[in-house]
Amino acid sequence: MPTSKQRRTFKEWRGARPFWGGLLVLLGGAEILFTEKMPLPVIMHIGMQGLAGLAVPSVMVLCGVLLIFSPGQRVFYSILSVLLTLASWITSNLGGFFIGLLLGLAGSIVAFGWVPNQPARRRLLRRGTRPSTS
Repeated sequence: MPTSKQRRTFKEWRGARPFWGGLLVLLGGAEILFTEKMPLPVIMHIGMQGLAGLAVPSVMVLCGVLLIFSPGQRVFYSILSVLLTLASWITSNLGGFFIGLLLGLAGSIVAFGWVPNQPARRRLLRRGTRPSTS
């Protein structure tokens, strides 16, 4: 069982990067890869002799990992993730039967919109003050 210090350290580490966006992109790519390995009658469409059908979700998983561990390049990785997610519509079973497509899009949007060094809004809202916009 993790101690409170370990939880606090992980929370600080997680807050310094687009963790949830990267995790959603990673899960979306993994789900699309999983649908590629389904039995043949379930598979609807593997584009371009299967190469792109495996390469697109593999790079999505890589982008998810890089979003988590390299937050300085989040804009590039999130835009690349959006493009790859949309490409999975054509190459990989309609984007993993829409589930991987939606996870990838949501994760890319969250990662693109993440801004570093934001004050904890929950504490500010509890105090009754509003965060400054300047």
